[in-house]
Amino acid sequence: MRSLVLALLGAASAVATPIATNVQAPVATNVFDQGVTYQGIHANEIEGFLTIYYAESTAGNNRFRPPVPYTPPANSTLYATQAGPACPQRTVHGTPNPFNAYTYVTEISEDCLSLNIWRPNGTQAGDNLPVLLWIYGGGFITGSKDGILSQPGGLILQSVDDGHPIIHVEINYRLNVFGFAQTEALINEKSANAGIRDQRLAIEWVKQNIGAFGGDGNKITLHGQSSGGLSMGMQTIAYGGSQGAPFQQVMCESQCLENDITGNVTRHNMHRVWLNTNCTHLDFDSAESAQCLREQPMETLVHAQIKTHVPGPKDNDGDAWLPVVDGDFIPEAPSVLLDTGRFANVSAVIGWCDNDYMLFMPPDIKTARGSHQWLRDYLPGFTEANLQKLLSLYPSSEFQTKRGPGGDVWVQGESYRTGRIARDILFTCSAIYMGDALAKAGNNVWFYDQNRTMLSPALKQRGAPGLGVVHTSELIYVFGNLSKYDDPGWPYHPTAQDYYLRTHQSRSWSAFAALGEPDVPGLKTLTGWQPANFTDENFGVFVIGGPHPGDAGYGGKPEARALVAAEKLQERCGFLNSPEIIKQLLY
Repeated sequence: MRSLVLALLGAASAVATPIATNVQAPVATNVFDQGVTYQGIHANEIEGFLTIYYAESTAGNNRFRPPVPYTPPANSTLYATQAGPACPQRTVHGTPNPFNAYTYVTEISEDCLSLNIWRPNGTQAGDNLPVLLWIYGGGFITGSKDGILSQPGGLILQSVDDGHPIIHVEINYRLNVFGFAQTEALINEKSANAGIRDQRLAIEWVKQNIGAFGGDGNKITLHGQSSGGLSMGMQTIAYGGSQGAPFQQVMCESQCLENDITGNVTRHNMHRVWLNTNCTHLDFDSAESAQCLREQPMETLVHAQIKTHVPGPKDNDGDAWLPVVDGDFIPEAPSVLLDTGRFANVSAVIGWCDNDYMLFMPPDIKTARGSHQWLRDYLPGFTEANLQKLLSLYPSSEFQTKRGPGGDVWVQGESYRTGRIARDILFTCSAIYMGDALAKAGNNVWFYDQNRTMLSPALKQRGAPGLGVVHTSELIYVFGNLSKYDDPGWPYHPTAQDYYLRTHQSRSWSAFAALGEPDVPGLKTLTGWQPANFTDENFGVFVIGGPHPGDAGYGGKPEARALVAAEKLQERCGFLNSPEIIKQLLY
């Protein structure tokens, strides 16, 4: 999500490596109903079609504009066998390691709007398999369809073993200034929100064409994490629900809404980028300035974005490029659209990690005054009275300093306190807010709290011990392959619980895509998971992993109920989700 992820965890490599085989390469024929054929690869026990372009290059006059659909020549054959470039962002070099949640990007291009399709071996057109479509995170700053942790071989094979196989799709979309450029001229020409417009076109491409690859275009579930989870929320409220949706379900992991969408953080960062170009002789908001920015070399904008990106609570803690209310794709504030029922009616699985924000929190906030100052910077729309009220709901006495075996301080209590407040704002209460709106419209909703991670030893080795179940912890289980963490030089000691979650959590995700429920009797899914209950003090949250896993709702496991009840979600989210506070959170 934020640049601290890269600083702490390094970088990850790309897609599954094709294996030598005498089996004929997989093909998909008559795509677009125009005789187009794609030839893919075999990768162990699955088949893949890599870097299928769904849109034209976004360079030149297409920069900052809505994506232009791409259609290959009729009756052509295309070889979908190589991972292509990522969309413009910071590139990295050196030895990749698997603990970065996102990607190891070495090649970028503005001709990047492509997708990967993965399916079980032997899948044919007409099989009508349900589709699970991944939208990566990375703070809308970095990311790629080819990130190592989101490669779905394990997830697909688990779905096959459970008797309900799925197809998995990953998409590229524009990021940072290329995907979220914001000026008055761009808003007026309906070119704002280019990145999430890319996502929409990709989803529509899948709906139209996935049948040729053996999928069901009328059974699409979106899933995404961090800014990918926020993308779930934005796709759900797109066009205020007036155009329907090319998908039926969403799975929001560690985000579905975000504070500051109606604020100025993106505009401020756009202005900083503009100041580092040769367009400053023109009015910032003018059409002439927008055209000047379109004529800049790609490298100029990449370097300007990197140079001006300064993570910290005054800049939304690094989430500097957010969607904007543009009167078109997002016609009004997300909260207004949710409150007035103007969204797609979709079922949803929504959740967070138990210590989701701690990966981004300074570990050395030592005083209540320090907590107050961090939150004062992070919440520019809050009145002082409401900030004091917020702090009072999280008394310092409930957050003890975390120490190592020798008594050395790992995380100050005030850091943990502030991190829990930030978690509830960004990941937990906003998720409950969206889930409540979907449920009131008659949709099925399930909540979860991820309480197991394999990241702690790696973080400790990198000098960041004691953070708990941090952001991205669920990914290794969702994608069903623990061995992605089995890398030389890194601690890798999976337990029985890790293996259990590898099987059962991934199968809950595939079961939801295939059958519409994350807990299906007779399958190896997580068991005891009940739909959200908004009268329950714990909202019916299901705890995934940890010392007390299971249903924490009414009638659930007493230990799990007590664990979640200690977080006082009804009281705290009741305040954070009140109309006055939602407006001050700026979404």
